[in-house]
Amino acid sequence: MSATTNSEFNFKKIIAWGVLIAIGCVVFVLAMISIARMAKGDKQIDPEAVNQRIAPVATVMLAAPMAAGGGAARSGEQIYKASCAACHDSGVANAPKLGDKGAWAPRLALGLDGLLKSAIAGKNAMPPKGGSDASDTELASTIVYLANKSGGNFKEPAAK
Repeated sequence: MSATTNSEFNFKKIIAWGVLIAIGCVVFVLAMISIARMAKGDKQIDPEAVNQRIAPVATVMLAAPMAAGGGAARSGEQIYKASCAACHDSGVANAPKLGDKGAWAPRLALGLDGLLKSAIAGKNAMPPKGGSDASDTELASTIVYLANKSGGNFKEPAAK
């Protein structure tokens, strides 16, 4: 009977030592993690280095479509459809609608030069040049297109 008790005693000792060693390992690992975090916390964070690490790989730039001739001037209708139609087809922000002769009559009285000056600077909710990248000649051509569809009788501007 004493042999059985003795082997149980040795087995219990082995279990106890195993548990103590496991706890010691866990404490040691937690201490190492804590020391590593403290050492890391002493360093200054360089915002520029962080921005470089999280910078996007690529960017997308949207540009106005080029005319078929490479760098040739776009037509008034092309620019109207690309930049102006969103507001002037639906009347957004009180923009006079394409074809509304009553709304365009007082504007047409300013003539092409007056409308061009107003469009270049921007008017009410319309940004300068209607938010387009049109040249002054292309913008004048766009105004002629819009005005003539709305009761005007303007001539196309000469290309510069």
